Amino acid sequence: MKQVIFALQFRGSASSLASGNLQAKTSARGQVCRTALEGAGVTSSIEELGGAAASFESEVQITGEGTFKEWGSITYGSAGRVRFTTVGQGLLGPSGIEGLQRGAVIWEITGGDGAFAGAHGLITSNFSVDGAGAVIDNHVAQFFLP
Repeated sequence: MKQVIFALQFRGSASSLASGNLQAKTSARGQVCRTALEGAGVTSSIEELGGAAASFESEVQITGEGTFKEWGSITYGSAGRVRFTTVGQGLLGPSGIEGLQRGAVIWEITGGDGAFAGAHGLITSNFSVDGAGAVIDNHVAQFFLP
């Protein structure tokens, strides 16, 4: 068994489906994430490296005031794909910035193929979505691979 930990920032959009649910579609390329702890606070940057893209697609069902469930898949270039579903419920609410919602969710990997066949693990997502549906979604993943 091998453990793989990584972070990616995805960007894309969310839109309404005929069912009343939402659909999210985002993508990310390889990245270098930097964080510095300084006397004045924390600074960070994300540098895109290019190369193959990861693509994310999910369906979101609102389950109550500020809560949701989500399921979908993430394809990591030509390496393969994982499928996921929400652990418990995700949270969504005001960010304090006019017109911007913020949220968080934990997904459990329910299956995979290619290099991710037999994978299990968790992905955490902290995201924001604006009034036009633009999404910025920060993933931290911990995969266990056979």
